[in-house]
Formats: sequence, C-alpha cells, structure tokens
Amino acid sequence: MVAAVIAGLGSAVPTAVSQEQLWEGFFADHYRSSPVAERLWGRAGVDTRHGVAIPWKEDVSGWGTAARLERFVEEAVPLGRDALAACLDDAGLASDEVDALTVATCTGYATPGLDILLARELGLRPETQRLHVGHMGCYAALPALATLSDAAAARKMTGLLLCLELSSLHVQEDSHEVDQIIAHSLFADAAAAVAVRPIGPGLEVVDVAVHTDIESSGLMTWDVTDHGFRMGLGQEVPRVLERHVGPLVGSLLARHDLAPADVAGWAIHPGGPRILEAMAAPLGIGAEDVEVSRSVLRDYGNCSSPTVLLALQRLLEQRAPHDGDPVVCLAFGPGLTIYAALLRQG
Repeated sequence: MVAAVIAGLGSAVPTAVSQEQLWEGFFADHYRSSPVAERLWGRAGVDTRHGVAIPWKEDVSGWGTAARLERFVEEAVPLGRDALAACLDDAGLASDEVDALTVATCTGYATPGLDILLARELGLRPETQRLHVGHMGCYAALPALATLSDAAAARKMTGLLLCLELSSLHVQEDSHEVDQIIAHSLFADAAAAVAVRPIGPGLEVVDVAVHTDIESSGLMTWDVTDHGFRMGLGQEVPRVLERHVGPLVGSLLARHDLAPADVAGWAIHPGGPRILEAMAAPLGIGAEDVEVSRSVLRDYGNCSSPTVLLALQRLLEQRAPHDGDPVVCLAFGPGLTIYAALLRQG
C-alpha cells in the first residue's frame, strides 16, 4: 500500500517586531489611545510578530489594493523561496525530485502566480505540476495537504506545499470597530512549507475531516476592498467552533479506533487565546497539549494559513513522536470551516 508521508518542513519570516513596539510606534496613535483598543491589544497573547511592512516606517493604511498586491509579489517570492529551500533541505530532496508544487495564500495575487514564479526560482522541472489555492484563509494548509497526499498515494508523486501570507500589507484605515482592532492585534506575516512523498520516514497522512457551518458563514470574512483586504470577525466565532470541534475530531479518530486521549501531539491553529480555549475544552485536552500552539501565537502571532504548519514544526522539534504515535492538526477559517488531519509517526 502506498502511503503519503510528510518528509520535511521549513519556514521563513520577515522582520521581527514586538507587540509593544507595534502598539507604541503606530497603533496607539492609529486608535487615538483608545482604552478598548489598548485592552484588546494586551489580551492578544502575542509578544512578537513579523512583517514586511513595519507601520511606523511605512504606513500602508492609505494604499490602494493595486499597490499592496504589487508589493505582495515583490516580498512573497524571496520569502517563499527561503521557506521552500529550508523544506527541501529538511526532507533531503533535490528540486528535480519535485513532481508537484501547491501554493496557498489569501493575502495577495498575481498572474503569473506565485506557483510559477517560485517554480522558476527553485529550478523545478518544466513538467512539475502546479496548483494555486486562494482565499481559503487560515485553514488552507490542511485541504492543500490532503490534495498533495492524495497525489502521493494515488500517483506516487512527490510534492511541496507552501503557505504564505503577508497580512501586514492590509492594515486598514482608522477604524474603532472591534473586529478591526482584534485583527490588527493578531495577524502577522510568515511562510511555511511541507514536503510530501509516497515513501520514506516521517509522518503518514492518515485521514482528513472537515465540518462547515454554513449558517455561521458571516462570522468570519475577508473582503477585497479598494484599500486592501479587510477582515471581519464575529465575537461568536469561539462559541461556534467549540460546538463543532468535538464531534468532528471524535468522528475522525473513531474511524481509526482512537480517542483524544490517545493523541500524542496537537498542532492547533492559534487564532487567538479564546480560540485555543474553545478548541481544547470539548476535546478534554489540557494546557500542556495546547502549549505548542500558544507559544507559536506568542512568538509569531496569527499568520493565517502558515500557522498550523508552524505549530506542527515546533511540535516535532520539541516533542518528537515515537513510532505509531498519532498527531492531530486542527485549523479553521471562513465558512465557518474546521479542518482536522490525523497524522501518524512512521
């Protein structure tokens, strides 16, 4: 039986800035020292973020969308190349061994796309198959991983997935709406890559499950406007996720005679402190099980689609699973959609 195996991971981030610097250097004035904004900023659970646009050096809040997307391509190509190169090195793969490249992003677009530009940068073969996944948001890494895994299992293809987001290019003009304050306090830039192959050591991609609550689709939005992309976040998001995550993960694990207590490691997309609490409670997992995700939020912020891969990378670095150990990845986003992937150390 041909399996799909995660053979390596890699990541890259732009300039690091502290949460305190971001507040004092730009956002305090942006929100006119609003007590509500300052309180929400302090509750974000973030110490450090990374960005290609440092707001007190370069205020993009008044830029039009065309200028932001032009800058996106300029910054995304070298950042994506670095993450993919690190991933290839971690997997012990050469560029001519890659059969497929998938790129997921919701913060910028270009034609020719990042998939073509990065294939050229990496020296991939002209016959390398490519896929661009757009506007799925924070959960995009898991359906993209499922697609690459299917190609590995069915057609013995070796693939690369890059998730890359540059949220710093989408700072919005002055607004005291709570969802905008929360978005500006959390979101950051990063690129993360994963290599999938049909054989070899690594984490087998065992199964993937999804649940979309269409009735709650208006609670999380990402709208293209004349001044960049604008986040919409309903305060009910944690409650809706908490309602669905238990049945989704329970069903996924039960298909393989497992329960949450059997899981050796959890890589949960840290959308924010309340989100982590809402995801953990129905699964009956403790603070130690979400500490990796909480540390990623602290050190990187919410980077949208790369974040669950950053959590998986840190989990493997800090708590290397033993042979046969199950690992679960969880991510969520617009829809409202929750994706879960069951991995097993081989």
